[in-house]
Amino acid sequence: MNALPTPDSAAVPDPAAGLESAAAPERVRAVICDLDGTVYLSGRPVPGAVEALARLRADGVQVLFVSNNPLRDPVSYAERLTGLGITATADDVLTSGVVMGRWLAEETPGAKVYLLGEESLRRELTAAGAVLVDSGDQAEVVVASFDRTFRYETWLEAFNALRAGARFVATNPDPTCPVEGGEVPDCGGIIAALEATTGRRVEAVAGKPSPLMLAAALERLGCSPAEAVVVGDRPGTDIELGHRGGVATALVLTGITDRAGAAALRPAPTFVLDSIAELPDTLAGRTS
Repeated sequence: MNALPTPDSAAVPDPAAGLESAAAPERVRAVICDLDGTVYLSGRPVPGAVEALARLRADGVQVLFVSNNPLRDPVSYAERLTGLGITATADDVLTSGVVMGRWLAEETPGAKVYLLGEESLRRELTAAGAVLVDSGDQAEVVVASFDRTFRYETWLEAFNALRAGARFVATNPDPTCPVEGGEVPDCGGIIAALEATTGRRVEAVAGKPSPLMLAAALERLGCSPAEAVVVGDRPGTDIELGHRGGVATALVLTGITDRAGAAALRPAPTFVLDSIAELPDTLAGRTS
C-alpha cells in the first residue's frame, strides 16, 4: 500500500492557484462520486441516478463513492446504496474516516489518540490500529470529527492535549451537514472551536478537498487525474477536490448549489449538470 501524501505534498498538482478548471478528459476511466445531494437526497435516490450509474458501469467506468461524513463506515454506505438499487461493496466506498485511519497508521503509528467523534469512527480508527485514549493528558494526537455528542468536557480534554503539544488533525472540514429539513453543525465547527481557544491550526484534514482524499481515491481506482471526473454538489469540497488535483469536475444542481451560484464560481467546474442523470450523456464518447 502506497503512503498517503502529507498536507504539503506535491504528489497532487494544484491548478486552483489560477482561474483555469481542468479540461474534459479525452478518456474517462473513473468517476469519484459524492453521495448526499448527488446520488440521493433525504435517503431517496435522485431521479435517474440509479440508471445513470448503471450506464457508466456498463460503459466500463469505475465508480468510487466518496463521503466526508464519518458517521457511517464503508460497509454501511454500501448496504445503503445496494438498498437503493445501486449495487456496491465496501471497496466501492471511501470515507474521511478511512483516510484518517490510514494517515494515523502511516504518520503516527502507535501514538495515543484522543478522538472527538462518535462510536462508528472509534471502531474504524481502532480497526486501523489507532490507540484511543479517554483523557487528553495521555494524548499525542487529537482527532476532531463530526460529533453529535460534543460537550464542554470533551472540548476541555482536547484543549489540554493541544496546549500540551499534541498533534491536531481532523476528518473533514465541513461546517455543516445537510439533513432532511436543513443542516446541522459538522466537524468544521469543532475545528474552529479548538483553533480559536488553543491558537493552534489543524495540520491535516482527511476529507474533501484534501489531497489526502484525492490521493487515496486515485490509488483505489488505479488511474491518473487526467482519467477521472469528480462529481458532486458542493463547490467548496467536491469541486475544489478536483480543482486542487487537476481533475475534471461535474457540479450537480440537486444539492446546495443553484445555477446562479454555479455561474459565479471561479474557477468554473468543467461541467454543470441539472443532476447526475445527465452524466452518461455528458461523457458520451469519452468512456470507451
